[in-house]
Amino acid sequence: MHKTKEIFINGFALFSMFFGAGNLILPPLLGKNAGNLWIWVTLGFFVTAVFIPMLGILAHAKLQGTMYDFGKKVSHPFSLVYCFVMYAICLALPAPRTASVTHEMAIAPYFDSSSLLTSTVYFGLVFIFSINRSKVLELLGKFLTPLIIFILLAIIFVGIFIAPEAVNPSSFKMPFVDGLLEGYQTFDAIASIVVGGVLVVSMNFNTNTSFEEKKELITKAGLIAGFGLLIIYAGLIYNGVLFSSTFGEDATRTEILNSLSYQTLGNIGSVFLSVLVALACFTTAVGIITGTADYFKGINNNSQKIFIITAIIGCLLGIAIGQFDVKYIINIALPALMFIYPITIILIILNVLPERYTSTTVFKIVVAVTFLFSIPDFLGYIVDTEYLSGIKNTIPFANQNLGWVLPAILSFVIANLIQKKKPVLTE
Repeated sequence: MHKTKEIFINGFALFSMFFGAGNLILPPLLGKNAGNLWIWVTLGFFVTAVFIPMLGILAHAKLQGTMYDFGKKVSHPFSLVYCFVMYAICLALPAPRTASVTHEMAIAPYFDSSSLLTSTVYFGLVFIFSINRSKVLELLGKFLTPLIIFILLAIIFVGIFIAPEAVNPSSFKMPFVDGLLEGYQTFDAIASIVVGGVLVVSMNFNTNTSFEEKKELITKAGLIAGFGLLIIYAGLIYNGVLFSSTFGEDATRTEILNSLSYQTLGNIGSVFLSVLVALACFTTAVGIITGTADYFKGINNNSQKIFIITAIIGCLLGIAIGQFDVKYIINIALPALMFIYPITIILIILNVLPERYTSTTVFKIVVAVTFLFSIPDFLGYIVDTEYLSGIKNTIPFANQNLGWVLPAILSFVIANLIQKKKPVLTE
């Protein structure tokens, strides 16, 4: 009984870690565009927004280390650069997006003020909370997540029963791939590496708990968290489908979520959700700024000065980028995600697989090939696609922005075959 309780407590803790309030705006728009093909979209979204992040937690359970350990088999310099890039992306994209979501959901509908004012006040408070490490955030986190889940489940279940009969046809040509790529925007695979280790290490294990027992507990907790995320994501996608005819053609992600909450729970429910999402976004932003500042403090002899400088830079970036609308931030995030997500996915998978298939040589070859073949996907959002049409038509799935997948699989197989053919040296 005690073990079951422990599994559920850790499962809910994992769930709250991945359950970023900013992610809530993604599924309803997917549903609006998915129409009758929503199941394929949900499956694609599940792969990158739930399944891969859960594997990230399993990798942490196996490594029992930090983010640095994910890439150390490639090389020391690679892992340092990878960590730096990951934290830079976190400061520049998901952190500012929390301010933008807060403005669009909780400020703009009720007050006539600029987004720059919102992001300035917002990250001013984030800086104060980051420096003081207030316990208030921990208390908020404990109550916020259950409240948001309760409201979302109410929206989902009420929506199923009161939705209009008319459903718009799907606008997706490749619903599974579209769902897969939208899952990048949750940043959950990145989150599993950045903060997953902190949670795994902080789990309250008994001193006599064996490695296998820890692994079993983390695995089951991961399954609970994954199931929770799937229910919420699938429910919001399905509600986006059911209410698709009620949304404007050019409705934004935040407008759709606000509309859903208003149509199902009325004005009070909509206001309540807006306030809770704003508070949850705030705790996420403080977590990102504090976590990043802690990392740079750690690699600089625990310098408090470095911590403060990093927090200041993070908050200034937040003010500058957070004043833009959510759609703009999501669009500028695409090149960065096309660059870092394939490498992150491969590092997670390689660290989960048995050691006999993942030597340092295999790591180096597969990561190098993945990086090389993800370059066209990355460049596709920066330069004119006409310049890339030749290479994109040559690489399988490159036109779907998944040109790295097949080369990564083939390089993994070939690298392992080469390893097996190496002669065994005997004395």
